[in-house]
Amino acid sequence: MAASTTPRPKPPDPGVNPARVALAELQLPLPLAVAFSGGADSTVLLLAAAERWPGQVRAIHVHHGLQDAADDFELHCRGVCAAINVPLDVRRVAAGNAPGESPEDAARNARYQALARAARDGGVQAVLLGQHADDQVETLLLALSRGAGLPGLAAMAPVFQRDGVLFVRPLLALSAPSIREWIAQQRVPVVEDPTNTDVAFTRNRIRHLLLPALEEAFPQFRETFARSSRHAAQAQELLETVAVEDLARMGGVPAITALQQLARSRQGNVLRHWLKVAHNAAASAAQLEELLDQVADCRTRGHQIRIKVGAGLVERQGERLAYSAN
Repeated sequence: MAASTTPRPKPPDPGVNPARVALAELQLPLPLAVAFSGGADSTVLLLAAAERWPGQVRAIHVHHGLQDAADDFELHCRGVCAAINVPLDVRRVAAGNAPGESPEDAARNARYQALARAARDGGVQAVLLGQHADDQVETLLLALSRGAGLPGLAAMAPVFQRDGVLFVRPLLALSAPSIREWIAQQRVPVVEDPTNTDVAFTRNRIRHLLLPALEEAFPQFRETFARSSRHAAQAQELLETVAVEDLARMGGVPAITALQQLARSRQGNVLRHWLKVAHNAAASAAQLEELLDQVADCRTRGHQIRIKVGAGLVERQGERLAYSAN
């Protein structure tokens, strides 16, 4: 049998920043910003972006004040940005969590709000984020551990809008080991968040205990898990389209009789969509099941509905459902 003449792809040059390939074909409005924590992931991204778009990149560092080392992180980021001539905008936030909100969720929300404000203040339309393939797998496994639906299984979107700003995650195909290997080879200084080794946090347990086991058992797990997340995202997009159409036929507000004519799963789909889009509310699985049961039981005008959902109430008002926040 003749040997194949198809050339084998060349392995990546170990001296080349792995983020360069991810940014090579990316077309974004300029100028843009990089969310820069000083860690390995955001460092490779900032260096590659500054090379890809010279003079068009700025960095945004969010100072949460949650750790003793936070001031040192800021000083490190200032030094890096000064060395590569990239403007740095430091935003300080107080990430206190509201009742029912985890400290991690509060810190994340505060971070995104600060990034969006800094972007708008700086005339920037797009912000690059440094999450990579391992972060995506961790997010998917966290969603599975919590019994999440399709939105959770879709994990992190590569592109999304928030507070009028475009956020982009160009490194989702890169593994954490490839990033850290390049950092070590090039002897690029980075900061290490001490909380990343604390296995009291679920995400850290996944990172330090599960991912090494997956690497050994399923070496291609990053690619296959990412494919599953893309399938979930596509399915969720289809469900959103169906929900929009169903709600539009009801005049934009759920109607009892119209809901009863739909399959129960489709009723749940349109109600979840209505709560999220119209009221920024999310029903738990138990709350949604109770609401669907009550809709099914609405066979007389006198049947009332009053169910707690999120931080408010869903009530029946004539033929329609209404939501009021507490």
